[in-house]
Amino acid sequence: MNKSFLTLMAGAALAITSMSASAQKDPMVGGAEMFPSKTIVANAVNSPIHKTLVAAVKAAGLVDTLNSAGPFTVFAPTDDAFGKLPAGTVDTLVKPENIDTLKKILTYHVVAGKISSKDLKAWIKKGNGKYMAKTVEGGTLTFTEDMGKIKITDEKGGSAWVTTADVFQSNGVIHVIDTVLMPA
Repeated sequence: MNKSFLTLMAGAALAITSMSASAQKDPMVGGAEMFPSKTIVANAVNSPIHKTLVAAVKAAGLVDTLNSAGPFTVFAPTDDAFGKLPAGTVDTLVKPENIDTLKKILTYHVVAGKISSKDLKAWIKKGNGKYMAKTVEGGTLTFTEDMGKIKITDEKGGSAWVTTADVFQSNGVIHVIDTVLMPA
């Protein structure tokens, strides 16, 4: 009887451990597995829907920064988000003479700290429907919630939706967004 009880308890502990491990697994991004043990850049490189973002980060010289300890919260526009920009915008931004503007736009998508969607929703609720965060660039992003989804409004009045939240990294978290945000 003691042996059966111990076996049952060991099985329950194993089940709880398995559930905890699977609960902590990052969501897939563009069909690719993301790993919480890797940095923001290491995971972004493996995302098939962030090729433009990765190329822009490289062109802007921000790889080392986003590989550092952080922590950072990155609102990561997809390739489709970059595709919404006027034709030629990305090609123009990655030219050496426009690197400062590119850095400004990219760092506008980054907030210091490791901020989960749960945190954002709590702060939105506490702020009577909105939360404002200072970006690494120095500008402000405004967060609201609609039907459980997080909306981000930039300083120019444009907005993006978080399409995949809580992709945790060793040095922060990524929230995938559907539109490129623009600083003032």
